[in-house]
Amino acid sequence: MASNKVITVGLCAIGWVLLVVIGSGNTVQGITCSRALRELKPCTAFVLGPAPLPSASCCTAVQTVNKEANNPGIRQQICECIREAAAAGGISLTKARKIPSLCHVQLPFNCLGP
Repeated sequence: MASNKVITVGLCAIGWVLLVVIGSGNTVQGITCSRALRELKPCTAFVLGPAPLPSASCCTAVQTVNKEANNPGIRQQICECIREAAAAGGISLTKARKIPSLCHVQLPFNCLGP
């Protein structure tokens, strides 16, 4: 049970930084909340643990989600999804907010605030 919570929170956390929420089953331009969170799973070790930097696979995931969230509506939905997942607890928002800059990804929006 704790393992599932860590995975869920981690996935969300990452997304974190990036985008917006779509209901898990709702599709907007081909990307869903659950898919965005799955894509961002490689960022879990960074936002939930002691890893000092996000992994290369985390950065690739952030780039992928950023590319697919290509309009304000999609970004807003993904961000809502990420915030809801993060609210489940366990992630470091401070670390999550750093992912775009650490991964050298320019995001046209900010989901988690300053």
